[in-house]
Amino acid sequence: MPSAINAAVAQQTAAGSVPSSTIGTTEGAGGGTGGIYSAIISRNQPIISIKEKTYEELHKKCLEKNILYEDPDFPPNESSLFYSQKSPVKFEWKRPHEICENPRFIIGGANRTDICQGELGNCWFLAAIACLTLNKKLLCRVIPHDQSFIQNYAGIFHFQFWRYGDWVDVVIDDCLPTYNNQLVFTKSSQRNEFWSALLEKAYAKLHGSYEALKGGNTTEAMEDFTGGVTEFYEIRDAPKDIYKIMKHAIDRGSLMASSIDDDLGFCYGSAPRSDIGELIARMVKNQENAQMAQPTVDYQGMDERPAWTIVPMQYETRMSCGLVKGHAYSVTAVEEVLFKGEKIRLVRLRNPWGQVEWNGAWSDKSEEWNSVNEAEKIRLQHKIVEDGEFWMSFQDFMRHFTKLEICNLTPDTLEADKFQTWTVSVNEGRWVRGCSAGGCRNYPDTFWTNPQYRLKLLEEDDDPEDEEVICSFLVALMQKNRRKERKLGANLYTIGFAIYEMHGTKHHLQKDFFLYNASKARSKTYINMREISERFRLPPSEYVIIPSTYDPHQEGEFILRVFSEKRSLSEEVENMIEAERPLPIIFVSDRANSNKELTGDENAGKDGEKTQADKEKVSAARCISSWLVSFQRSSKKAHEESEEQKQFRNIFRQIAGDDMEINAEELRNVLNNVVKKHKDLRSEGFELESCRSMIALMDTDGSGKINFDEFRHLWDKIKSWQKIFKHYDTDHSGTINSYEMRNAVKDAGFRLNNQLYDIITMRYADKNMNIDFDSFICCFVRLDAMFRAFHAFDKDGDGIIKLNVLE
Repeated sequence: MPSAINAAVAQQTAAGSVPSSTIGTTEGAGGGTGGIYSAIISRNQPIISIKEKTYEELHKKCLEKNILYEDPDFPPNESSLFYSQKSPVKFEWKRPHEICENPRFIIGGANRTDICQGELGNCWFLAAIACLTLNKKLLCRVIPHDQSFIQNYAGIFHFQFWRYGDWVDVVIDDCLPTYNNQLVFTKSSQRNEFWSALLEKAYAKLHGSYEALKGGNTTEAMEDFTGGVTEFYEIRDAPKDIYKIMKHAIDRGSLMASSIDDDLGFCYGSAPRSDIGELIARMVKNQENAQMAQPTVDYQGMDERPAWTIVPMQYETRMSCGLVKGHAYSVTAVEEVLFKGEKIRLVRLRNPWGQVEWNGAWSDKSEEWNSVNEAEKIRLQHKIVEDGEFWMSFQDFMRHFTKLEICNLTPDTLEADKFQTWTVSVNEGRWVRGCSAGGCRNYPDTFWTNPQYRLKLLEEDDDPEDEEVICSFLVALMQKNRRKERKLGANLYTIGFAIYEMHGTKHHLQKDFFLYNASKARSKTYINMREISERFRLPPSEYVIIPSTYDPHQEGEFILRVFSEKRSLSEEVENMIEAERPLPIIFVSDRANSNKELTGDENAGKDGEKTQADKEKVSAARCISSWLVSFQRSSKKAHEESEEQKQFRNIFRQIAGDDMEINAEELRNVLNNVVKKHKDLRSEGFELESCRSMIALMDTDGSGKINFDEFRHLWDKIKSWQKIFKHYDTDHSGTINSYEMRNAVKDAGFRLNNQLYDIITMRYADKNMNIDFDSFICCFVRLDAMFRAFHAFDKDGDGIIKLNVLE
């Protein structure tokens, strides 16, 4: 059940302020994680296949071989039905021609009366289908009509859905689950029509199973049918002009649904009582009785005990007025009718069960219709038939219903859009535990680490009646793939967002900014729905949007969409990848012919007898920047060694021997001996593998060793990094929180983007998201070496390098 957390609870305490693809598997599409793109969603973009074969290719192949298609990725067995249990009864998968005579894909056009709910709690999905049938262009996009059980029939069908910015083509076979030769799940009012049952199967495949469709909000399916964005209204708090909003929504082709809260919330997941449902219930009861009569049955050695329930569902509460609590209805029309000299506002709704209707005023058989002339009845399509569709007064609608969902079509939903064009930008992102999953503003220590998206509002609205200089825009935050991952225990996170005004920086905003600046706007609630959206009106300026989960450490993917009436720019706030003046290092160009390290002045004096050819070879070598040469030259001209430096040299000589070079194991001994002298640093010392990494990163001649000057440079670096570590190790535990790595990296002179911070967290943090001193130093050594190496190869300074295999 969705549960909302008021945004006021999540106040910022310190501030005092309140491409498309073909789905041939059950994997969803939607682009890579953590990437950014600012293209407009193309509602009319053609479906482009990737690795899997397209519907056309599969269809052609089946016709050539004269076989019926069998879907290997969504097979006709229990794995496609359930993920949490085994079926209590045996379902038989049949193709339509095995269920009835003369099967048809669509009879007389696909319309809202073709949809009757089966034994699955997915009325939310069926309510969205009923809305979809009211827009023929959208319907033809989702349900390609060039499919048939007669012409070129090969047992293969396909449907198209919007998935997180892309349109995907879902290919299925036409095997459907049946019991007693009746369809178990969605069916048409006509026994030989199958488009609705096949559409449901394609949607189940998209999410992994039929069971994954149990319970949800109509907004999910409406958006998956349109690529639109949903606005959500609590009817008790609806604006005064809500009727006008509903009327305009119907006129511009928006999809609309409504529901009535039950005592538990509004997770629509029930099914109507039906003959097949009662038949299955009796079968389950008989099996339970048989189980009780045989208590000695041994289940040891079995993978799972059989479950004695079908898809978990609840039967909604029917009210005396005929409406059903905890149930989703399609809103199919909003009209006015002349009644006894007065205009009465009416709303037409449809129960996806295909039965059980409102029995109050303006219901099918109510007396009010006797005072309406025949022409008006025809215009309003008034019928006295138990088909689940009914009229009621707007006043009664407001009294009984509690939720209203309107899915507005994006400006490019249809090729010819006569309505106002909006600018749309889409950003993909992810929350990574320990790095960028900072939670809401109740957690100031981590909130700032959440992904940040810059929004530039460039032009004010063209409303002559509005004297304010204002930009209208809508922000929609959607979490990805949570329904598909239900079988892994995933549930919807509680999500929301905040908007801050910012100026003059392109870098990721730090903790202090959010401590001392109040948000300019925010989502009204944090709520556990797939998407949360909100309209805003702010002056032209530059802002930053912070999407987050309510609690920190929750990992997941999301997309952030911004719709604006005028020109705007939305993009992720990314730091440039850079370091403060990395010291140069020199490599020998031809490693195949030379293992000799290029030394500084001290070693050059010993090798004074080198030939001119050798000198030319050295000068011709590819230079990568050398901290070694730079350090050695400067150190010779510097003041005499300090007491600590002399101590270092003595320790180093004792371990290294006369050649004054050490390997990884010797390096570990040296470092650990020095670390022991720092009593204020709680550390267990360096691991051998860490020292091997340091040697590998600093060894320019491939000898597997480093000399004293290289070691001394390394230790100078370690000393400066040690100070940073101690600054953030506030509890003296010998570890720092992974979220603090952003600040530590910055203090060390590096700037990284979000992807690199994610990698650092995954590579160096432990299960508690802490980083110890050993891992901390290894990370910084690697960063330092990588920046130096890159700058060495980037000779022209354009930020691009070319490497051969050896390099």
